[in-house]
Amino acid sequence: MEQQVGDEEEPQPVVLRAEIRRRRRKMKAFTSTLSVAVDQIAVEFVLPTTTKSSRSPDTLLLEVAGNWTVEQVKAQVWLRVVATNLCPEFYQKYSPDHCILLYQKKGNWCEIYDKHQVFQTLDCVRYWKALKKDVGKIHLTCRPQPSEESTQYQRYLNYLIGYDVTDVSNVHDDELEFTRRKLLTPRKIELSDRDPKLYSMDPWITSKHLPEYLLTKVTNSHILLVIHRNKASQTIKVSIDDTPVQVLQTFFTKISNKRALLGVPENVCEADYVLRVCGREEYIYGNHPVRNFHWVRQCLKNGEEIHLVLELAPNPGQDLVQREDWAQVDDCTGVAGTHEQLTIDEKDHERVYTISLWDCHRKFRVKVLGIDIPALPRNPELIVYVEASIFHGQQLLAQERTSSKAFTEEVLWNAWLEFNIRIRDLPKGARLSLQVNCQHLCCGGGSGSGSGSHDGSKTKSRLLYYVNLLLVDHRSLLRQGEFILHMWKMPEKTEDNSSVNADKLTSATNPDKASSMAVAILLDKYCYPVALPKSRDGKAAGGEGREAEGGERGQREMPNHLRKQFEVIVETDPLHPLSQEDKELLWHFREECMRHPRAYPKLLGSVLWGRQEAVLATHRLLERSSVWDRSVLDVGLAMQLLDCHYSDAHVRSMAVRKLETLGDDDVLRYLLQLVQAVKFEPYHDSALARFLLKRALRSKRIGHFLFWFLRSEIAQSMHYQQRYAVLLEAYLRGCGEDMLQDFRRQVEMTEALQKVTREIKAMSAEKYDVSAQVVFQLRQKLENLQTSGLPESFRVPYDPGLRAGALVIEQCKVMASKKRPLWLQFKRADPTTLSSDTIGVIFKDGDDLRQDMLILQILLIMESIWEEESLDLSLLPYGCISTGNKIGMIEIVKDATTIANIQQSVVGSTGAFKDEILNQWLRDKCVSEEKFQQAVERFVFSCGGYCVATYVLGVGDRHNDNIMITESGNLFHIDFGHILGNYKSFLGISKERVPFVLTPDFLYVMGTSGKKSSPHFQRFQDVCVRAYLALRHHTNLLVILFSMMLMTGMPQLTSKEDIEYIREALTVGRPEEEAQRHLLDQIEICRDKGWTVQFNWFLHLVLGIKQGVDKRSA
Repeated sequence: MEQQVGDEEEPQPVVLRAEIRRRRRKMKAFTSTLSVAVDQIAVEFVLPTTTKSSRSPDTLLLEVAGNWTVEQVKAQVWLRVVATNLCPEFYQKYSPDHCILLYQKKGNWCEIYDKHQVFQTLDCVRYWKALKKDVGKIHLTCRPQPSEESTQYQRYLNYLIGYDVTDVSNVHDDELEFTRRKLLTPRKIELSDRDPKLYSMDPWITSKHLPEYLLTKVTNSHILLVIHRNKASQTIKVSIDDTPVQVLQTFFTKISNKRALLGVPENVCEADYVLRVCGREEYIYGNHPVRNFHWVRQCLKNGEEIHLVLELAPNPGQDLVQREDWAQVDDCTGVAGTHEQLTIDEKDHERVYTISLWDCHRKFRVKVLGIDIPALPRNPELIVYVEASIFHGQQLLAQERTSSKAFTEEVLWNAWLEFNIRIRDLPKGARLSLQVNCQHLCCGGGSGSGSGSHDGSKTKSRLLYYVNLLLVDHRSLLRQGEFILHMWKMPEKTEDNSSVNADKLTSATNPDKASSMAVAILLDKYCYPVALPKSRDGKAAGGEGREAEGGERGQREMPNHLRKQFEVIVETDPLHPLSQEDKELLWHFREECMRHPRAYPKLLGSVLWGRQEAVLATHRLLERSSVWDRSVLDVGLAMQLLDCHYSDAHVRSMAVRKLETLGDDDVLRYLLQLVQAVKFEPYHDSALARFLLKRALRSKRIGHFLFWFLRSEIAQSMHYQQRYAVLLEAYLRGCGEDMLQDFRRQVEMTEALQKVTREIKAMSAEKYDVSAQVVFQLRQKLENLQTSGLPESFRVPYDPGLRAGALVIEQCKVMASKKRPLWLQFKRADPTTLSSDTIGVIFKDGDDLRQDMLILQILLIMESIWEEESLDLSLLPYGCISTGNKIGMIEIVKDATTIANIQQSVVGSTGAFKDEILNQWLRDKCVSEEKFQQAVERFVFSCGGYCVATYVLGVGDRHNDNIMITESGNLFHIDFGHILGNYKSFLGISKERVPFVLTPDFLYVMGTSGKKSSPHFQRFQDVCVRAYLALRHHTNLLVILFSMMLMTGMPQLTSKEDIEYIREALTVGRPEEEAQRHLLDQIEICRDKGWTVQFNWFLHLVLGIKQGVDKRSA
């Protein structure tokens, strides 16, 4: 069975080659008796040709052997038809590949898509059995060619995606096309279930309770709404528990005598109208109490009136979806049969067409043929070797390496590496990691291949190139034969290496074939496809399982003296490494672990994924347990199972199943992290990808942000470009015409602004200050753009409820900083807007805004944690979105200025030492003493919120140009380029000498100085402690969000030590009183050393160190 290729023997051709097919045809297909009976399935094939007499299609009845592959079934049909001399001009001219196989299921056409699939595992066979059909029916139809219209539509989608998803020049299998076809099914299901009215209005609601601090702003559970119609308006009083329908009823009752005044005809009623927020594309619609609408809460929080407009509902016909050319693919596509269906045991070998991987007892091996690079790196004094490792997630299953050789343009080894793992033990998702490492010539030499041995040399080797190959492909087939893989180059120290941790997990190869390093390898070939079974049949599984579990060991009760140890292990935070003893304990008492969802990450981290018995036992445990599904949703726990340590599809699906219960507002809150977690999936099609697709097709708001998060990654991450492009295409094919038009306008606007920014940069590259001439040029360019085809209006990418119109040219300028960002002001496009303010946007080209986005996202998550504790810390996570490769937009916060501007405007650079300036500025901006007191209160809360948030996040490089304040006293931080304690140093001295920014001028606003206290300062301390303790209750969530961030693109974050920062900052593992004391100590350090920050700020003003000026230089 295992006909392996020796070093010198002629390689056996793979099963799919033509001569094997010919040899197979000569087999006595229906004569030999099987030792184990193979299912015979009667199928009527409706052929693509017609009988001349009746014009009805030709048909053929065939007894299909259940273990044939789909490809063989097609070949057998063809052979039979040719043998009967039916329509020779067609069947002798074309091959079976000319046709596709279709069947009908519940009125839908489904395609049998995977030619390697074993026939009896097909969904249609199960369907026929369920219907008790004796004869199934399959239609052979000519492979459809795309129409001109669908080709054009594809080009349009590729433009929006920023990548051609039909380009398969850089793939070594058909996974890309496979996934595009498979994602049609979840899309169709979602579209058929979608409520057109709800989708077109997409109300933004929250599922969280109304916090205490908002309830105090409501009188007797009633609020006032101002409802506008034409030029008139009517104020009504409604209960916060009223639904939009009840609000409309109240309104119509109130205006019964003044309909004419409001322009409401007599023959209409409340059912004909809906309510929308004035000036925003945000509807108050659906069966929810008004208190749960995001906009209503926002207005209550800011003490603003709630203005709504009465209008006719939007036409759901605008969300029309283009008809699909494709047939749905079989639900079971790519799923192998059970081991019993595939095994060769007790079967006639003449009748075996696919082998079970679990029958392959030989050790896995790979032949490294050699490496080849078009141009050598600069330093040729190197020796190189290839290190080959097999990983599952982050778990190393086996490792070998070649001997070392001198680094030339072509290095040949032609040597087999045999791994200490059997083929049968390779799990799905296992990846072969190939790395080219180098050492200096003087230290190397020697040969031989040993696991991890470094030729006796003590020198450190350096990783130069890497590439991964999934050993079991997306169809569950073992890889066979020769592969030439184009490798990724490790970034140099001077290059951006922000996402290298995640990039090293990719199974994509380098598209730059002309100049990249290539490695050639050979895997063993078999006469047949080798499939990884989906499972074992029940009876066999029981026996196998008990043998693996050592009888009932896994089900033993845990003795009391071990229970304490178990609880300690489970309580540790996600980054706490487990000892071998811990892992053995968890695995030994795995049945007990299954009763505690919090133990799952630790238990699943203890599984030996390189042992088939352990994997099967784990899958059975997960299938049998209902504890997880019944448990309360813990987002941190579910997210943990989606990080890079878990590659098993059962585990990841289980985590996603839990996330299905999240409301839309929570999906939005974690969307950025979930999009990043897609990088940790071994295959393009996954439960997580499907979850994101489904939720985006359900809500326009989620869809909007998914579009930009994916598009930004496609533009910046070549390693995951294809995966994200396939997902984005699947979304765009279902989001509807209205959204597509919106995305087109946004993309056109972004491209136009990027072009202008680059032209402006080229004009003033060397100069630091921006001359009047440059600003004049910018305005001229924007004027030309406006007249020559900029979109009339577009949704603001960071806030899709807001529609921006024409540019206010005279208010646009170029900002004085290295990257020359544009300061742009747009009119509001919505005619119902009550605000005369413009929409201010900073457009940046040359900075990667993804880090800022991640930090702002975590600030939003912190804000929601505090909201649950009824704390309003007035954080201001301003809009910020990356829209492409180092381009993006940042919201300009209204009526806000930097602390630096306030200090300079009064006394120049020495303003940094004047404690009373900030207090005086705030007083000047407030029209009354009452307003001033409100501003001071807001300052105390927002300062507390940002002190705690920046301390926990380790946000460094805080100078007076990246701390801002609004005229209503809301302090906030901007520019998060330096996080997690990676603080900048100045003249060799670290600029950060304090845990967070609490300077004498801030304390002065709180009515204190030196060591004195004041009511406001005591309030500040109390707020800080409450906020800090609330975050500690969510340590695991924050730690897991951070460790995901660590992997996926933080220039600042390079190692686990960086994450240690957050554990120390949150005083993980210490009692609450100690944590409280720790935070109060940090506040005291800030009071003692506030002058050092003032000195830094003084330096910043004097020397013009303008790192933060780009964001806001008003």
